[in-house]
This record gives sequence, C-alpha cells and structure tokens, in this order.
Amino acid sequence: MEEAHSVSSPRRVLSFSKRKKQKPGFQDTDSRRSSPFRASEVHGPKPSEVYGFVGSISTVVATVIFLIWAYVPDKLLESIGIHYYPSRYWVLAMPTYLMVTLMLALAFYIGLNFIATPPPTSLNTLFDEYSREPGELDAGMEEGEDRPIDPISDIDITRINDLMFNSSDAK
Repeated sequence: MEEAHSVSSPRRVLSFSKRKKQKPGFQDTDSRRSSPFRASEVHGPKPSEVYGFVGSISTVVATVIFLIWAYVPDKLLESIGIHYYPSRYWVLAMPTYLMVTLMLALAFYIGLNFIATPPPTSLNTLFDEYSREPGELDAGMEEGEDRPIDPISDIDITRINDLMFNSSDAK
C-alpha cells in the first residue's frame, strides 16, 4: 500500500514540511477529484533546462548557417535569393579573432592570479586570520573539562619540515 506522501516521479517536487492550506470558497469538481495529474501538482521544466535547450539548438543553427555561408559558392547563394551576406574575409577572421580573444582572456586571468598570490617568502602563505596555535583553547571550553580530542589547530611549519626532511633513517 502506498503512503499518503509518496512521490510517483523523480522529477516531481513535493514539499512535505509546508502544507498548502485550502482556501475557503468555491471549488470546482476538477479540483476535488484525486487525479494523479492535477494542475496544481504538474510542474513545468526548469528555466535552466529551457535555456540550455534553446542555447544548444541556436548553436547548431548558427553553425549550419556559418558553414553554408563559408562553403557554398556565391552564385548558388544568389540563385537561392540570398544577395546580401558578409565578405568571405570574415570566414577566417571571425574564428581567429575569437580564439585570440579567448587566449588573451586566459592569459589575463592567469596574470591576475599571479598578482594576487603573495610571494613564497611572505608569512601570509603560512598564517592568516584563521590560523590557530596548538595551545589555544576555545572560549567555551573550561579548563577542567575532559577533552578526548585536541582542539583543531595548524601544524607548525618547523614540525612539518622535521617530519619530511629530518627522518630518523638518515641519522
């Protein structure tokens, strides 16, 4: 037997915590029927799905138009009735400009990241406003309280260097 709040479709979104209160007043016979496909429960596609679909179809159509413009001879286009179209120079120039623009944007983004990163000798690479020393206690912890696990803290860089580079095997 099904539960009263079962979901029949993985796409259907039902809110179990917020129940809609029925408004007093006139209800037509369609809203009283317990049909699984009531208008209040049927949800349309998400906007991101619609935008993705329209974008993919638009991309395919634009690519087909571009390829027809690039490869079909002028006389055939004019015989179809297409008399105005951009110069064939743009067949090569447009993708070239686009690729150069993307490469420059990527180089600019990488350059901004290099500018924003502190140098390796800076102490900002080791400590920041969230750094915690191993001996610090939380303000809410009392001294006599049992602590089965040490509080979260940063490991000192000298301890890391000792563990990585001063192994007991080399001595």
